[in-house]
Amino acid sequence: MPLRLATFNIENLMARFDFSGFRKQWRQDRVVKMFGVEDQELYRDLEQARLISETDDTRQLSALAIAETAADILCLQEVDDMAALQAFEENYLYRMLGYGYRQKILVEGNDSRGIDVAVMMRDRTRDGLPIELVDVRSHATLTYQDLDLFTPQIALTNQPQDRIFRRDCLEVDVKIGGRPLTLYVVHFKSMTGSREEGDARMATMPVREAEARAVRHIIEQRFDRNLANRNFVICGDMNDYQERVKVIGDRLDGYRFEPAREEVSALDIFSRDGFAENIVRRRPEMDRWTLYHARGPQEQHLCQLDYLWLSPALSRANPDAVPQIIRNGQPYRTVFPPDQAVERFPRIGWDRPKASDHCPVVVSLEIQ
Repeated sequence: MPLRLATFNIENLMARFDFSGFRKQWRQDRVVKMFGVEDQELYRDLEQARLISETDDTRQLSALAIAETAADILCLQEVDDMAALQAFEENYLYRMLGYGYRQKILVEGNDSRGIDVAVMMRDRTRDGLPIELVDVRSHATLTYQDLDLFTPQIALTNQPQDRIFRRDCLEVDVKIGGRPLTLYVVHFKSMTGSREEGDARMATMPVREAEARAVRHIIEQRFDRNLANRNFVICGDMNDYQERVKVIGDRLDGYRFEPAREEVSALDIFSRDGFAENIVRRRPEMDRWTLYHARGPQEQHLCQLDYLWLSPALSRANPDAVPQIIRNGQPYRTVFPPDQAVERFPRIGWDRPKASDHCPVVVSLEIQ
């Protein structure tokens, strides 16, 4: 009987207001910029009203995307705190799904914005197998010097005592019908925020590589020689890709799509020597993307940032499993390749509201 496992960057599931845009223009919402608000109290009032209105639409769409996965276990990224997760589940998911995700796991991590990774689980799978939470471990306090991962490249932006994970590597042990499964939920360093000019992805690559090496170290230390026979999945937004689909053209002249392989990726650390399988690669080459990136018509591509990396044992036990990518919550600005267009959820906008900038990924797995 399969387990439905999903990962989803839900994009800023917040339970607080951020008023820093009044003094930091790059943090200010574009609609408020149109009005040139100079009074701080007025700005706060407008920002609260804007965010409350926008959030209701957004979270309805996020809940629709989650409902579409029909997941038994859902790994989330960009969650503010447990209060925000609880409120979202009770007021949005429950209204759509009824009896839902009663088991919730969140440990405060390292992110400067306060966004964390989390897990929500049903008590039973859709087929009635019990889902038992066995143990939870956070690895947020691991430092570069702890794992001997401090390199000259890392030294450009970090100190030896700095923490490796930008958020956390949340390790969750469960049993599915009595059979063990371990989840490693992550959200790696973004491809922005570098002090270097030029290619931001390459400039931030050393941090993501260290995060990937740390995850692999944790797993190898845990399972040692039995690794090949253990059930584990590395889940989350890894902010990197090994391939992408270039989007060339515009709406007037039309688009063409070109697949491209990357010479280097932080995720090579997982795929190297069969350590784990990116199960999304079982989909056609042009149909693996979970995010549309665009900075004007000259820089557009579709890429996979959201992953379910299966252990060798799970991969062997599920040779025919092919994941789904839920794209109905994408805004209308997202450019879809031919034959991939989907019916959007109600009230989706050109850029917003939307379910998230990311797409949920879900797969049905037999746990043996």
